[in-house]
Amino acid sequence: MLETHRMLYTPVGIGAVPGETRRLAMATVELTAENFDETTGEGLVLVDFWAAWCGPCRVFGPVFERTSGRYADAVFGKVDTEAQPDLAGAFGISSIPTLMVIRDGVILYAEPGALPEAALEQLIAKARELDMDEVRAQIAKLSEPAPSGA
Repeated sequence: MLETHRMLYTPVGIGAVPGETRRLAMATVELTAENFDETTGEGLVLVDFWAAWCGPCRVFGPVFERTSGRYADAVFGKVDTEAQPDLAGAFGISSIPTLMVIRDGVILYAEPGALPEAALEQLIAKARELDMDEVRAQIAKLSEPAPSGA
């Protein structure tokens, strides 16, 4: 999340105008093995696994870019699978484009295919609505060992 303050130029210096904060829409960011964990650890993050030679990737890319401009509170990242094969392999990416939605470090969605803009918007809305405490509780419950004996 990137915020900016409107600046006020005065005879004694430059300062932020009190109470004036605006959010800047973030463009997509390039994700690599070096910045992936740091970038996806907090907040809502959408990740597009793609490659330049991929036709469906070239169709989905502009949809992803346009949508990124409407959500200043989310990070839209792109992983070039040709440049980052180890990162793509770590997530088992075998078909591109693959869209992954991560919120607070939890992968909520990971599916191949180029989504239409309306479907991408719906996916973002659903990810925002989730109660992450409830999601983490469900994950913890699933990872509990099965009861023994019967």
